[in-house]
Amino acid sequence: MKILPGINKTQDLRNIKEELLPEICKEIRDTILNTVSKNGGHLGSSLGAVELITALHYTYNTPKDKIVFDTGHQAYAHKLLTGRYKDFSKIRTKGGISGFPKRSESEYDTFGVGHASTSLSAALGMAVARDLKKEESKVIAVVSDGALTGGMSYEALQNIGQLATSMLVVLNDNQMFISQRVGSLGKMLTRLLTKKYVQLAEERSIRFLQNFSKLGNDAAKLAKRARAILFPGTIFEEMGFRYFGPINGNDLNELLPVLNDIKDTAGPVLLHVVTKKGKGYDLAEENPTDFHGLGIFDKDTGKSKSKVPVAPTFTKVFGDTIVKLAQKDSKIVGITAAMPEGTGLDKFRDAFPHRYFDVGIAEEHGATFAAGLAAAGMKPVFVLYSSFAQRCYDQILHDVCLQNLPVVFALDRAGVVGEDGPTHHGVFDLSFLRNIPGLIIAAPADENELQHMLKTAFDLKKPVVVRYPRGAGFGVEMDKELKTFEVGKGVFEHKGKDVNILAAGNRYHPALAAAAILKKENIDCGVANMRFVKPLDTGIINAALKKTANMVTVEDNMLSCGFGSAAAEYISDNNLTCNMLRLGIKDEFVEHAKSSELYDSIGISPEKIAQNIKIWLKSKK
Repeated sequence: MKILPGINKTQDLRNIKEELLPEICKEIRDTILNTVSKNGGHLGSSLGAVELITALHYTYNTPKDKIVFDTGHQAYAHKLLTGRYKDFSKIRTKGGISGFPKRSESEYDTFGVGHASTSLSAALGMAVARDLKKEESKVIAVVSDGALTGGMSYEALQNIGQLATSMLVVLNDNQMFISQRVGSLGKMLTRLLTKKYVQLAEERSIRFLQNFSKLGNDAAKLAKRARAILFPGTIFEEMGFRYFGPINGNDLNELLPVLNDIKDTAGPVLLHVVTKKGKGYDLAEENPTDFHGLGIFDKDTGKSKSKVPVAPTFTKVFGDTIVKLAQKDSKIVGITAAMPEGTGLDKFRDAFPHRYFDVGIAEEHGATFAAGLAAAGMKPVFVLYSSFAQRCYDQILHDVCLQNLPVVFALDRAGVVGEDGPTHHGVFDLSFLRNIPGLIIAAPADENELQHMLKTAFDLKKPVVVRYPRGAGFGVEMDKELKTFEVGKGVFEHKGKDVNILAAGNRYHPALAAAAILKKENIDCGVANMRFVKPLDTGIINAALKKTANMVTVEDNMLSCGFGSAAAEYISDNNLTCNMLRLGIKDEFVEHAKSSELYDSIGISPEKIAQNIKIWLKSKK
């Protein structure tokens, strides 16, 4: 009989005998593998953290004691142990539970996450709030998946050491980002550190060295230097932490005693655990990068079950095009924030390793690093997910655009991204970038325009953003030769007598389909491919209004301050006569579901565009 289905709260877990925990971990691992193979999701990190999460909930009195995760990639076991076993089969599906910790979903989800390097700051805030309210509880931050490559983590670490409040930081080293030191020496040092023998050894070494009169006050300095060589974690101890580890994070026999030993230690504590990404699933252990985040797959073979797209993905087109451009221009350099495969820059990395730079999860640094390269005469392209571009807004504005430096920002995953949900939807970039002076914002309509727009971006020698969506293209014919577009100029395919749609980016082809639907109902609907959101093609707006006062804008972005807002501003500023309908994302966060389902619910699928226009025109009559 399975044990996991009977765990509805963590107290149920703590009531179970310790010798049964390995069986629970096996059940958790099987459930994660079976579900992710059907729904897709973050597999490798979640498999690797099973024992760690189980041990934390077994040792600490959650939810009174608070566990804060970083990124949330490893939190599936946490969901299974906190009352969501019955709902887990619908994770990441429409109406199902989120793939990330989410405060509105459970009292055990103490902080919503999705972007990296946030757990330390959030956990410190909770610990300080506890102290101010004179409450009794523990706060644990679980940092993993390369989160320590982000500068925000170090800002938080120094602040934690400065405030010296009691909290535990678990550094989950999954051997992908942080160099580890494991083996018998690590275990011995862990036992020594846990029993405070190292601190005693340092004190004794100081007293011993002070017996030598020539050393005098230098005895303490020598002892500390010796300790820096002989003992791990010195950097953390210098920041004010008590360091323990490294220990095997997949071995409950190591985890549980250490957690119990350090549980009541006062002040900041850092526990270094080493886990195996993909633990328990051979294919994921052997290929951790491939099994980090993926779609549905055959768990026996590891092969994808997703339909093979007829058209190349936008990411692939970017990767192929940037290599083609770099072959002709030695000044082009590529920058990624720990996402070479996800952004398609791995092709550039393999072709031009000396011109490829992975800055880690440090978007702020990456943007200013690109600015420095541009200032010195290079042609950098910084490729990152649209959602993560939010993190380097100041650098884009202050370090790049204010100095008019020719940096190309390639924003992959612009628009809704599907099952990853609100933390990853790239639906804000038009809104927060459009107000920056001198920044050109390009929104190619399809995969063919993307390759031309990338060439255009480098030819302009100005700050340029090129935004494009996740997934497969529209199946258009790909030109063999690259060309340069005229900046701020779109294409008017057909000028409608009844209404005209001005479409930005990936909503152009759905707009064409919507126009075809309306044509069957005797509504003459024109469609324009704007190509650029900034500068705006005002000529198209003027031409459209000469045919009819009815104008519709459609975009895969927030309506507030987006493309439709830009068109409305121009119309208002020039006192033009216009009946306007703006279609896009309203003032709300978009939940998780398949992208096709989201486009339909938002009202920007071909059918819904046509339906919205038909209803709107009827109301005008």
